[in-house]
Amino acid sequence: MAQLIKLQNYISRYEWDIYRYPSQFMRLKQDNWYKLHYLWSNQDQETTPDEEEDESRKSRWKTFGKRQQQEDSVEDNSRENRLPRTEEALRINFLNQLFTFQLKWATSTVSNVSFMDKRYYLDETLKYFLQRFPDNYLLLYYPIFELKKAPVESEIILISPLGVEIVYLLEENPKTIIMASDERSWVFDDGHNKVKKLSPIFALKRTEKILKSIFQKHQVDFPIKKLVLSRTNTINFLSEPYNTRIIGKQGYDAWFQEKRSLISPLKSQQLKASDAILKYCQSISVKRPEWEEDEQDNGFNFVEEE
Repeated sequence: MAQLIKLQNYISRYEWDIYRYPSQFMRLKQDNWYKLHYLWSNQDQETTPDEEEDESRKSRWKTFGKRQQQEDSVEDNSRENRLPRTEEALRINFLNQLFTFQLKWATSTVSNVSFMDKRYYLDETLKYFLQRFPDNYLLLYYPIFELKKAPVESEIILISPLGVEIVYLLEENPKTIIMASDERSWVFDDGHNKVKKLSPIFALKRTEKILKSIFQKHQVDFPIKKLVLSRTNTINFLSEPYNTRIIGKQGYDAWFQEKRSLISPLKSQQLKASDAILKYCQSISVKRPEWEEDEQDNGFNFVEEE
C-alpha cells in the first residue's frame, strides 16, 4: 500500500519527520496484518458449537476493528462485524481500514490537526493510488505549494525509489478517443463531437518546474519524469514529448504491472527528495487540545508488539 505523505494543504505526519514515518508505517502495517491473519486462520479451532463460534468471531473482530476512539486509530468500524469468511475479503477489509488510518496521518501531527474535507473518504482515485501500489511508493495527492507567498496547486506526485513521477490523470467517457499532439490543444472525440482542450503537458511542466527548482536549491539529484495516464481511454499520438510518457488504456496494464513489480527498499535519496518537496508544501492546521496525551503514545493506536 503506497504511503500518503501529503494531501492537498493538510498538515502531514510525514512532513514532521519523513525519515521516521515511512518505515514505521510499513512495520506497523505488516505486524497488524500478521496478527489479524493469524486470528482469522485459527478462528475455527477455538470453539465447536456454531452459536458460540459466531459470538467468538464477533467478539474478536470487534476487538481488532473496534470503533475509532482516538484521532489516529487504524480501527474504524461503525458496525459489529464478524471476521470475513474468505482471505480476500479479509484483505480488502484490512486495506479499507488502513486507508482511513492513512488519511489520519496525512491530516495530523502529534500536536496539530487539519480539518479534512470528508469527500476524500470516498475518493476512488486516491484509494486507487494508495491501495494498488507497493509500500515503497510515496504519494503527494494534488499538493499545494507555497511559492513567494502564493499558493500553487500541482498535479499528483508519485515518488518511488527510482525517481519522481508527475502524473496527470485523464478519465473521460470510455468511448472518447483522445488525440495528442505537440500543439497547445488535444482533441477529444466521443464519436459525435470533437472538442479541443488544453494539453495536459502544460500542467505537468508547471509542476516539473517547481520540483526542479526545489531540487536545485537543496542539491537533490533525483530523476523527474512526467506521465499522462488514462485507464479508460485510448490516446493516439505520433511521438511523446521529451521526458514524458503517454499511457492510454491500451498500454495501462503493462505500465501498472511495471509499477507493482518494483521490489526495492526505501532509498535515502528518495526520502531526501520527499523531505525537500514537503518543505515547500502549504500546511493549514490548528493546535488540537489533546496533544499532550497524543505525545505520550506518539499518536498511534496500532496493535504493536510489546
